Amino acid sequence: MTTVFRNDFSADDPSVVTIGSFDGVHLGHRKILDRLKDVARVVGGQTVVITFEPHPRRVLFPDDEPVRLLNTLEEKLQLFENQGIDKVWVIAFTPEFSRISYQEFIVRYLVERARAHTVVVGYDHRFGKNRTGGLDELRQYARDYRFRIEEIPAYTIDDANVSSTKIRRALADGDVVLAAKYLGYEYPLSGRVVEGQKLGRTLGFPTANLETDPVKLLPAVGVYAVWAEYADQRPIPAMMNIGRRPTLGGDKLVAEVHLIDHEADLYGQNLSLRFVARLRDEKKFDSLQALKSRLEQDRQAALSVLKGQ
Repeated sequence: MTTVFRNDFSADDPSVVTIGSFDGVHLGHRKILDRLKDVARVVGGQTVVITFEPHPRRVLFPDDEPVRLLNTLEEKLQLFENQGIDKVWVIAFTPEFSRISYQEFIVRYLVERARAHTVVVGYDHRFGKNRTGGLDELRQYARDYRFRIEEIPAYTIDDANVSSTKIRRALADGDVVLAAKYLGYEYPLSGRVVEGQKLGRTLGFPTANLETDPVKLLPAVGVYAVWAEYADQRPIPAMMNIGRRPTLGGDKLVAEVHLIDHEADLYGQNLSLRFVARLRDEKKFDSLQALKSRLEQDRQAALSVLKGQ
């Protein structure tokens, strides 16, 4: 069971520590986490992940388009627990915190509070004010304060480095298969079911309209095959539309899900989805009958993809 600390943390035992935003907790991140656990077993220490909320880029560049994230904080914490991490220290990333020098961060946070025995970092890790701290600076302080440093090289798939940026790009292109390959799991999305216009019912395809976290990245506009879960239900095959419903005269971006061969009152429920494949682009049809005919094809295509798993 992972213990989560918000801002205040003081380690009782020596720690094997890593630091980062860990957006996605993808296969590259997991290489670091696996090494964290290996070292902790050898030295008899605890694994500690130091991460930040909100994402630093949302604080450092407030005038830019806000970065959309692969994980909400709750998703990220669950992924850390799935990986068997002992403790997660969530530090509030504020403008004041961003001005802390790398020297102060090492001494106050890694040495005094985390009691770092070993610090495990990725090959390109930077930290401290203006990202002036890196591996060389950590090594310098490691000698003075007697902790060890381990650098983990980039994780590659098909000769490409795995990164949160590349996963975001894949999702922006609608390539949920590539995103899952880099993540090591199918991309998740969850939200509360809210009342919509109920137009899907008139076509024989009732949909659940999702109110999602505004921080969370939505895949590209289009129709997807997904698995859906709520309450204690087993995964339900479903198809999802992300778009503006041009055939129905819509102009607002919506995320709506049709649960295949499943009827239930979902209003107010929290629905969790896993993206498996993109079926097609969103399209404006000449008539509602043409739309309904295509939705029938989409349903069969989604079932074929999902049953193929």
